Amino acid sequence: MIDLSLYLVTDRGLSQGRSTVNVVRAAVRGGVTCVQLREKHCSAREFIAEARAIKALLDSLETRIPLIINDRIDLALAVGADGVHLGQSDMPLADARRLAGKAMIIGVSAESVEDAVRAEAEGADYLGVSPVFATPTKTDAAPPLGVDGVRSIRAAVGLPLVGIGGIHAGNAADIIRAGADGVAVVSAIVSAACPKSAATDLKHQILTAKQQG
Repeated sequence: MIDLSLYLVTDRGLSQGRSTVNVVRAAVRGGVTCVQLREKHCSAREFIAEARAIKALLDSLETRIPLIINDRIDLALAVGADGVHLGQSDMPLADARRLAGKAMIIGVSAESVEDAVRAEAEGADYLGVSPVFATPTKTDAAPPLGVDGVRSIRAAVGLPLVGIGGIHAGNAADIIRAGADGVAVVSAIVSAACPKSAATDLKHQILTAKQQG
């Protein structure tokens, strides 16, 4: 299974004018282990071009880092991405699996224990527990689950879990201690003055929490 410990979700609107490719390059140097391309406000052609550029970057690295596409399985298939991440209002998992086959990684957002149990039963590869805390980067998010919500979902399913929503270096360790396998961040890296340093700090917090058990 892929390393989900530090999962970067992109957002060009928060990147301080920097290109997504440059942000990803810096973040990977800082320790990011998985990259999800999430761009809500560009055409399919723009998205494909950006996805191919990021995939070329990731493929050139010695350490294998997967590219996950947010929402759009058609675009994930078009660019040969490693996976797709589906929200609760996106294509049903069974339909996505039929299109993608067994080889593609499919992650699913879980906003409750019920969501998590259903996604595991339907064959998801990992869960994005969302949102852990309130976040301005996703205005249509469900009410925050909090650390206790992560614990409840961890107790209910065996799938790898990634916490997302309002996570930064100051609280990432709490999410790991609650049972998550990793944390997903947007602004904590994308908006940072130095994405590499921000990623390094987050990775340190995550690894320390895992070592402490």
